Amino acid sequence: MTMHTADGSGDPYQAQAQGAPYPPQGDPYHPDGARPQHDPYRQQGVPSYPPQGQPYPGQDQPTMQLGRIPAQAFEQFGQPPLPPRPVERPVPPPRSGEEPAAPKPPAAKPAASTGRNGLIMAMGSLASRALGFVRSAVIVAALATGPAGDAFSVANSLPNIVYMMLLGGVLASVFVPELVHAMQTHQDGGQAYSDRLLTLCGVILVVLTVGAWLFAPQIVDFYSGFDDPVQRELAITFARYCLPQILFYGVFTLLGQVLNARDRFGAMMWTPVLNNVVAIAVFGGYLAMGRHAYEANEVSGGDAMLLGLGSTLGIVVQAAALLPSLRSARFTYRPRFDWRGAGLTRPLRAAGWALALVVATQLSFAVITSLSTSAGTAAKDAGILGGRGFTAYNNAYALFVVPQGVITVSLVTALLPGMARAATAGDYRKIGEDLAGVLRSSAAMVVTAAVLFFALGSQIAMAAYGYGSGSHVHDDAMVVGLLLMAFAVGLPAFCAQYGLARGFYAMGDARTPFWLTLISTGTNAALCWVAYETLPLRYKVIGMAVAHTVAATLSAVVTGVALGRRLAKGAPPAAVPAQQRAGGGADETMVLRTDAFAPGANATVDLGVRRRGSGLEGGRLVVLHLGLVVACLPGALAAHWLAGRFGAGLFGSLTGLAAGALAVLVSLFVLARPLGVGASVAPFARKLRIPYPAPAPTSGKHRR
Repeated sequence: MTMHTADGSGDPYQAQAQGAPYPPQGDPYHPDGARPQHDPYRQQGVPSYPPQGQPYPGQDQPTMQLGRIPAQAFEQFGQPPLPPRPVERPVPPPRSGEEPAAPKPPAAKPAASTGRNGLIMAMGSLASRALGFVRSAVIVAALATGPAGDAFSVANSLPNIVYMMLLGGVLASVFVPELVHAMQTHQDGGQAYSDRLLTLCGVILVVLTVGAWLFAPQIVDFYSGFDDPVQRELAITFARYCLPQILFYGVFTLLGQVLNARDRFGAMMWTPVLNNVVAIAVFGGYLAMGRHAYEANEVSGGDAMLLGLGSTLGIVVQAAALLPSLRSARFTYRPRFDWRGAGLTRPLRAAGWALALVVATQLSFAVITSLSTSAGTAAKDAGILGGRGFTAYNNAYALFVVPQGVITVSLVTALLPGMARAATAGDYRKIGEDLAGVLRSSAAMVVTAAVLFFALGSQIAMAAYGYGSGSHVHDDAMVVGLLLMAFAVGLPAFCAQYGLARGFYAMGDARTPFWLTLISTGTNAALCWVAYETLPLRYKVIGMAVAHTVAATLSAVVTGVALGRRLAKGAPPAAVPAQQRAGGGADETMVLRTDAFAPGANATVDLGVRRRGSGLEGGRLVVLHLGLVVACLPGALAAHWLAGRFGAGLFGSLTGLAAGALAVLVSLFVLARPLGVGASVAPFARKLRIPYPAPAPTSGKHRR
């Protein structure tokens, strides 16, 4: 080690600071001292390095000590800058001890495939609907269809009617996109935002339930108009026990949407099965005790309490059954009432538009109800056989919406969280591509259902409603079959419109669906009025079903065009900025998580380049549906001929329905590939466990 004396005689840098020149250094590259003109070290000298593997002379190994910087350098250049400090992200302290720092949420698992989630929900919906028919049969066995049964039906329907009118449609439309947006943009994964939104909706539910319970007599009078005072009092008594279901309907919907936002869809579709099981057990126990009622005065106070509270208990069990799924999703809830400045303005504004949409739909439904009821009364007075009023219209519509509820709703519900994430990331084309994929994969099932409804409408109506005694049963079923045929033509458009509208909700836009629904419902109501005024009595209500088909087709076209333009135009994601809270300081739950937009997280956002087009491929979807109709057409003709050979009775209708359905499926599977629509039929075949070869690629190279 080189030693330095106190006076610095052993330090060459100290000597230089005192005016002594640097000692000359040898040049290993030019020993003779001759350097070319381009040598950059001509005026500076070249540092000497020992040969490779040789130690530095007079220095510690393996490092060497640096000398002091000359004092003249400080006078000429100033002090050297301090080394840069790493930038630390400030974390605001908890607010008054009320808001501890939330732990970082676990990394989200990859979402399961939309098809698998849709299949799980479809199976749950089918199981619930099947048990629902059993439940209805048990209720009819206990209370019949007389005054007592009507009183219970009105009272038990009120909670669902009031809930859907005022809150249910709002929650189902705007809740999932808002939760997904908060989970992606808030530092705590949207936990505090979810707590606030759940608390706010819970308070509204409690107020709504208490208000409905207090005004039970007025609500019963508005929806029933019972003239018999005993029947009216029984309905009010039932309503007192059933109206608390509003709260539990709301809790079920809220918790179900929380699960949907976390890509857990099965529980919300399967727990209604428990509700039906509880109702069957309650009314079955009532029958087992030897009880039966037809007239309103035959139902005692204890019987009313048993049946009313038993029905409410089913909804409670249905809502409570979601708790294990929430626990497995690691969701915790803490009531929060600090709503001011919490970013709830956007969901509340969207909720207002969704509520307006529900009101518009109900107004259109009221017009249809009034016109169809008047048509049925006039047809009955004219002696026309078969119910041609609201009951026939409602029964046919209940059959018509089954494919939409089982197929489209299940698939789109599974897709909604992913579309909301794409909207938050700004990848609007992906929303269109996802919707187009769902419409393609469900096209074969929807078109098959529509063809079966059109070719075998009478047989389906007889299988569903051809029970009971009296000559009117067959005539009533035939009218329902004609209505089902009229509805069936618009089934693909009806299903497509539902899915396309959810594209707007995924982007947080509830205003555009309102105006689109206003066009649809207004067209439907206007055409129903035209049918009522112009068609003969025998065909008035059938004309109203045709009006629904025309309105659904128009709505699908307008919605598709509007959504395509919106997706092609694109817009930056609605980021939630940090907001100043009343307590002082920024609320860390409202800070945009910038790591979601880090390089590599989303190339579309980072590069500022968006893929052109909406991704919907509307023209190809129309061609696909037309090709599927052509593939089913020979089978439909054969099905209609076969059904006619088996007769119009209940057994003949069931046999003809089975044979006709088989003919349609065979026609579809045989002709789909030659017509170029085999790719859409393959998923349908797999769900039916039918071996169906995958279509060959039309262009491009095979994937390795």
